[in-house]
Amino acid sequence: MRVFFNRELDTAATFWRVFRVDGVALGFTSHDKDLYFGGIRHRAAPGMLPAAIRMTSDVSDDSAEVVGALTHDAISETDLAAGLFDHASILIGVVDWETLEHDVLYSGKIGQLEDDGQGFSAQLKSAKHILDHDIVPRTSPTCRAAFCGKGCGLSAARFTTRHAIIDFDEDANALQLDAPVGATAIDGQIRMLAGPQTGLAFGIIEAAGSWITLDRPILAPIPAGTRLELREGCDHTLTTCSSRFGNAKNFRGEPFLPGNDLLSRYGRSGA
Repeated sequence: MRVFFNRELDTAATFWRVFRVDGVALGFTSHDKDLYFGGIRHRAAPGMLPAAIRMTSDVSDDSAEVVGALTHDAISETDLAAGLFDHASILIGVVDWETLEHDVLYSGKIGQLEDDGQGFSAQLKSAKHILDHDIVPRTSPTCRAAFCGKGCGLSAARFTTRHAIIDFDEDANALQLDAPVGATAIDGQIRMLAGPQTGLAFGIIEAAGSWITLDRPILAPIPAGTRLELREGCDHTLTTCSSRFGNAKNFRGEPFLPGNDLLSRYGRSGA
C-alpha cells in the first residue's frame, strides 16, 4: 500500500467524489490536471480544497469541510439551490498523480451547503452522525410518523397519482398539472419522473385548482408533458387523521397531553 507524505517532496493531491441521490457521480481533484482512476474522471479543481478533516476513534462524529470556488458546471448555483446535492454521499482521499495510487481518508454525506455567490462551503457528516439521533420518541401534539411511512400504516399508492405538467410559472415556482388536485395536495410532495431533477422530491406549499406551488426551485425550462408523481399531504393533526383518513388508531402523537407550561399557569376561580 502506498504510504503518503513519508518524504520531503511528495506527488500527492487530494480528491473527492460526490454521489448524488439521482445517480450522478462526480469526481474532483486539487491537481492542475484531470486524473482518471477508480472508474471516475476527477476534474481538476485546484480552487477546491478540504479545509479540515477530523477523525476520532470514539463514537463522536467525524467532521470535514470542503470550500472552493464555483469553477465547474457540475457544481452550479442553480443545482445547489435546486437540491441536486442534498444528502449526497462523499468520499475524500489522497492520490499520487503519477502512479494514481489512492487512499480514502473520509466518507460521509453532505449536510449544510452555503453559497455566497462567489464560492460555496459544504459541511459534511460522517456515518457516525446516525448515533446522535434520539431512538426514544418525544411527545408532540402532532403525529410524528411520516405520512404513509413507518408507523402511519396507510398505503402510499392509495394517495399517489401521476400527472403531466402543462405549464410552469418560473417567478412563482409553480406548476400547472393536467388535472385539478385540490387542497388535499398541500403539505404533500411531488417526485419528478423525467428531466434533470428525476427522482427528487419537492414539498407542496400551496395548491389551487390544477396549480401547485413548490417549496424549492425547479430547474427551468420544463417541457410540457413532463411526468411526475404527486402524493397527497397530511397536516399531522388528530382531526385530519381521524376524519379524513380514518386512521386515528395509528396516530403517533399526544394531542391531549398538558404542555410544559402547566405548572406555571395561574389558577382561575371557577376553572
